[in-house]
Amino acid sequence: MLRKLLPILLALVGLGAGLGAGIALKPEPEGETSGAEEVCAPPATAEHDAPAGEEEVTHDYVKMNNQFVVPVVEGGRVSALVILSISLEVKLATGEQVYQREPKLRDGFLQVLFDHANAGGFRGAFTEANNMTVLRHALLEVAQKVLGPMVSDVLIVDIVRQDS
Repeated sequence: MLRKLLPILLALVGLGAGLGAGIALKPEPEGETSGAEEVCAPPATAEHDAPAGEEEVTHDYVKMNNQFVVPVVEGGRVSALVILSISLEVKLATGEQVYQREPKLRDGFLQVLFDHANAGGFRGAFTEANNMTVLRHALLEVAQKVLGPMVSDVLIVDIVRQDS
């Protein structure tokens, strides 16, 4: 019973966390600032062209169109499926180039994900920080190989493991 409820609970927790993060990190519409920012913002100085806390945005986020489904094989049979959603942090105005090269990018990402699964990366505590860092780094290497320096980071937005 618990084996069937756990993936559903994980999905709901992930959905809630994503929704909460989206609401908390929602940018303010341009031209509008809260009164607290206006009162607390330090004046611009010769050393800094913009007030503290305001950085020039030099990157954008591109969400891969479809999720990645990775089988976890144990004893010659599929024991679980891992489903991931991935986004890329790229330089501004390069999102179209990412979508043009998406098939090659997806192929490289799937190869990394399959290798990670075959090495046991999705068994046990697969969301452990070190394990996820290794996976992100391998995905970033592939992304930079396909897209070049326009990619600065790979974000694993959602990850769910469904045991069979």
